[in-house]
Amino acid sequence: MRAEALKGHLDGLLLAALEAGPLHGYAVKEALRESTEGRIDLPTGTVYPALHRLERAGLISGSWSVVGGRRRRSYALTPAGHVALGGERAGWREFASAVTAALKVSSWPATS
Repeated sequence: MRAEALKGHLDGLLLAALEAGPLHGYAVKEALRESTEGRIDLPTGTVYPALHRLERAGLISGSWSVVGGRRRRSYALTPAGHVALGGERAGWREFASAVTAALKVSSWPATS
């Protein structure tokens, strides 16, 4: 999938990846890749800045842990994040409906 097709939808995708429970940053990326059967495989350079932005906005909270001697940050949805995810889903349904309507095959003759 082209990266430009995701513009405006990244926050919703990341929030949805965290809906099932806390994940560390790389696991968020992998959860999104797996849930889309590999069609969305974001670079870490896109995921981490977005996670930091969502944390600053209060939509997710982060906490540090040590696993195998390495520190890693895990993220979880906040109550505001759950609300935002609902809004993202509603916005997506509206957007998808409008695009579907616009892309329907028309009965008008093709122009030459």
